[in-house]
Amino acid sequence: MGKRVLSAAFKHETNTFSKLLTDLDAYRTRGLFVGDEIAPAYLGTNSEVAAHFDAAAENDWDMVPVIAANAVPSGKVTREAWDYVTGEILGALDGSFDGILLALHGAMVTEVDEDGEGALLQAIRDKIGPDVPICVSLDLHANVTQEMASNANGLFSFRTYPHVDTYDTGKRAAAALQAAMAGETAPKCLVARRPQIDGANHGRSQDGPMIDLLKRCETHGKEAGILDVSVNGGFPWADIEWAGPSVTVTYDAGAEDRAREIAEAMMDTVWDERANVTIRHLPVDTAMDLVKAAGTGDKPIVLADFSDNPGGGSYGDNPTLLAAMIAADLQDAAFGTISDPEAVRECQRAGVKGDVRLDLGGKIDPDFVPPIRVEGEVVAISDGGFTYEGPMSTGMRNSMGPTAILRVGGIEIIITTNRLQVLDLAIFRSQGIDPEEKQIVAVKSAHHFRGAFGPIAREIHLVDALGLATPSLKSLDYQNVRRPVWPLDMD
Repeated sequence: MGKRVLSAAFKHETNTFSKLLTDLDAYRTRGLFVGDEIAPAYLGTNSEVAAHFDAAAENDWDMVPVIAANAVPSGKVTREAWDYVTGEILGALDGSFDGILLALHGAMVTEVDEDGEGALLQAIRDKIGPDVPICVSLDLHANVTQEMASNANGLFSFRTYPHVDTYDTGKRAAAALQAAMAGETAPKCLVARRPQIDGANHGRSQDGPMIDLLKRCETHGKEAGILDVSVNGGFPWADIEWAGPSVTVTYDAGAEDRAREIAEAMMDTVWDERANVTIRHLPVDTAMDLVKAAGTGDKPIVLADFSDNPGGGSYGDNPTLLAAMIAADLQDAAFGTISDPEAVRECQRAGVKGDVRLDLGGKIDPDFVPPIRVEGEVVAISDGGFTYEGPMSTGMRNSMGPTAILRVGGIEIIITTNRLQVLDLAIFRSQGIDPEEKQIVAVKSAHHFRGAFGPIAREIHLVDALGLATPSLKSLDYQNVRRPVWPLDMD
């Protein structure tokens, strides 16, 4: 066998404004696999962990997959969850490894540390010493800190949003690790940032400043001594000191000056283009007016509830957009999803074809947004399981938990037990709803939905129903971010 490599994944995007702590049950709900459980869950999927396995086979590594943990974005990761996952990783480090390959997010905040990834990398480095290379793949929305850059030999971020290159990013990190273990390179990493918590068009890779920035990543990555360049849009809903966009450069020994020059020049562009945003977020009433004016067509209008996106740490139970759709008497519409375990149980008691009258949504924090009263017919009940079919997370299994379909007027509503971002057509199709046959489809998502729903949409409108992932950052109570910082303190 070749080199001995430890593989692990520990992911979370933490919205510190959420009251929902991310405990071990949150990881079990989305995905917590240990040892031999990992390969069956990930092989053949569009994921970084799948890339780890393939790289191991290609390079004849003796790879030890330790743990793969991922939870839906929400509030801080609990000490118990942190201790368990890091304990598995640190406990496996017996001094026999030639390299460490990690899939992290880059925006984890725990109950004890605002820089979860930095703390993990520091703990690993303390145990293995300075000579064993650590290569890390990150989400494009990472809040990269100095501690992360100092303890990793390479940081490799997604280059697409929606994130359809997760597998490819895992392969980039694995290739750099192989080169380092073979003695071909001696990689290090640095990070540059500016006084901003948002920017780079929030990482949208289809338009705006990211197009040029990503081209520069590719161009600079071909320079002698430059191993990788990544642009991170940052995650502004984390009230931590170093939240915000960054550029990381992974470089070979002797190329630090050029690496710093590249990072700072690219961050100059991110700063200069900070107000360049290519989308607009509509008030709910405006969105309803546009839908009614559009009439019927051969494809659906897609309404994306950006601000209540569980993929950004929102609760996923804000009924504001749904209430507007019901009041507008929209027909031939589907709404996915609203998380409300209590409402699911009421639908289960009524049974399929049963009529119910219930309070829907707004239960996680009624002071933030209250429930709405609805009456409708239960159309279907299921266990909520599905497999991603679209360009993101392809082949991965997930579950909405016990799920009910409630028809209210002309709207079929997917009510779930678990919170999740709606980024795949399979979420609807698994429940007997064909979104392509609807006139209106509403999804809880900010941008990832475009990968699957963009090709079927007649129009797309982003709606700000004032959830925890609102683009109106000045409306949030920041206490810990560095100040002054754009856009909180500057126009």
